[in-house]
Amino acid sequence: MKANQIIVRSGVKFAQSGFAHSKNSNLLSIGHSFIELQSVDSTNNYAMAQAHAGMAIHGTMFFAHEQWAGKGQRGRSWTSIPGENIILSTVLEPVNLLITQQFALSVSVALACYDLFSRYAGVADTAIKWPNDLYWGDRKAGGILIENSFKGDQWAYSIVGTGININQTQFPGTARNPVSLKQITGRPFDAVMLARELGACLEVRYQQLIEGATGLLLEEYNRRLYKREQSIRLKKDQAVFQTVVKEVSPAGELITRDVLERRFGFGEVEWII
Repeated sequence: MKANQIIVRSGVKFAQSGFAHSKNSNLLSIGHSFIELQSVDSTNNYAMAQAHAGMAIHGTMFFAHEQWAGKGQRGRSWTSIPGENIILSTVLEPVNLLITQQFALSVSVALACYDLFSRYAGVADTAIKWPNDLYWGDRKAGGILIENSFKGDQWAYSIVGTGININQTQFPGTARNPVSLKQITGRPFDAVMLARELGACLEVRYQQLIEGATGLLLEEYNRRLYKREQSIRLKKDQAVFQTVVKEVSPAGELITRDVLERRFGFGEVEWII
């Protein structure tokens, strides 16, 4: 959670009781405070600590130029060459959402990442791979890690971590089929500028979510779903099998069909690509 050389962009002052909002509060927009960290272990860890301390409120974004202990889903690590990619964590206060809407929040975040990346890489090849990856063709361009904090039956806040490959062209051998925006387009980008742009995309999708457009968001998520209506290979336990991707349910289950309809929860299966 340590960081050095903190730069605050468009910062605002806020009270220690940052999370004591009522259901009718008007929250500040996502990106109202954009904080650059030169070096940090994990932006999610740092954002979580700031939220716990009452030093970060809804919409605060933490961007790291370097991250040495980045976290991915299922205990995996997220590696990035310093200064080349989007390494970003956003603090959200889901005061207008139910704790049963965690997957709906994930859908809105995935669509925001899709919106940003497809703007530059093209909509034809950009897709959302269930449950939390951004893909271009058959290659991984980014990932999402959302960590939630609850107080009883109240959703206190979410830390939305997003890692998107922007300018990196050399990846470690352990990386799974990676691709960056620079590799796709042949030109470099300003990662900080794109991170701010991602904040604007998140604000649009989050507003749709809190205004009740859950069904429409899921419909669009499914339209952007990687390998939809295509045959894929999945691995469950030690068995590898062929099945066709149909859609993702409101509960976040991947629905496929072969000789029968199958439903998989997060972590139950592994994609074989």
